[in-house]
Amino acid sequence: ERVGSSATRRVNVRVLAATNADVNAEAAAGRFRQDLLFRLNTIEIHIPPLRDRKEDVDLLAHHFLHGYAQRYRKNISGFDPAAIKALHEHAWPGNVRELDHAVERGVLLSPGPSVRAADLGLRAQAAGGPAKLEEMSLDEVERYLIQRTLSRHEGNVSQAAKALGLSRSAMYRRLQKHGLE
Repeated sequence: ERVGSSATRRVNVRVLAATNADVNAEAAAGRFRQDLLFRLNTIEIHIPPLRDRKEDVDLLAHHFLHGYAQRYRKNISGFDPAAIKALHEHAWPGNVRELDHAVERGVLLSPGPSVRAADLGLRAQAAGGPAKLEEMSLDEVERYLIQRTLSRHEGNVSQAAKALGLSRSAMYRRLQKHGLE
């Protein structure tokens, strides 16, 4: 029934839900409603974490790379050998989302046609946390900020410049400085 209505309406829906918790154990412990589990658990698909599927790292990384290269209008075609090695050696505690963000960062920070290992920022992540702003050079931060702002404003330089508090001419100078024209 709709809120405020007394008429019952039939609907046909499918629910797709994901969790990293053991829902059966949670239901047994009383932290998840068993009746809801029985209604939702028609088909269960277990997808192992990325660290257990190292063979998927290349495919996913290249998929993300092509999407971000297009989104940020960058002429980047792949990863250099050191970046591939770093991608393979990383433990991926953040799973596919962490890989996605590392590749996005790599595309944004890469000055050339291929993403370098340093562009991915995986050293700091492997040490136990996300890459910190303090670990980036001022040029890297500026370049990253400009690219994110341009993306947010769909490539409109005037709007991006305004959002960054820059004149259009100052924005164009920075775009040229970072090779982003």
